[in-house]
Amino acid sequence: MIVQLSSGQGPAECELAVVKLYESLKSEYGDIELIHRHEAKTAGCCVSIMFSTDEDLSELEGTVQWICESPFRPHHKRKNWFVDVSIIPEADEVPKFNEKDIRWERFHCGGNGGQNVNKVETGMRLIHIPTGITITSTEERSQFHNKNKALKKLAALLKEQESASQAKQTNDAWREHNRIVRGNPVRVYKGMEFVQRRK
Repeated sequence: MIVQLSSGQGPAECELAVVKLYESLKSEYGDIELIHRHEAKTAGCCVSIMFSTDEDLSELEGTVQWICESPFRPHHKRKNWFVDVSIIPEADEVPKFNEKDIRWERFHCGGNGGQNVNKVETGMRLIHIPTGITITSTEERSQFHNKNKALKKLAALLKEQESASQAKQTNDAWREHNRIVRGNPVRVYKGMEFVQRRK
């Protein structure tokens, strides 16, 4: 599953919430792999983060609320910040790309997974030459499956870039991310510690 976290047109506080939500989900679901970070102007913040996971996170699709005093603007009245969580559909089949546009690198994964992971170069790194996009895939124990996963991640990322490009034609690159619904959040977090509030 490919998931995108977005601050939409929100201020730096929302961009910080994107990073905090990503870090929280990463500690909650150990298999999360980063696909792309769209860094914000404010250090330590992101406009959006895209990642993949084998977990079913469809229940998170919608809006996540962060209740916290602004770390950037002391005494600011607003304390509610919102992040959009979108599930990006994956292609059922491995997408076809021009072989000349892709360079592959193999490497040892290390970590869990037995001797096969440590002795054999099962990790695959894809470099998409026209865009400079680099994608690493290490989830699977075979090169073949990691290669297929990398291609699917590239397809999702290029699709997201195409959507952003189309939005720019209307002078608003994040138009589709502007639709953050501020009522009825799927999750609520509180404070700089980003602690999830249980319902």
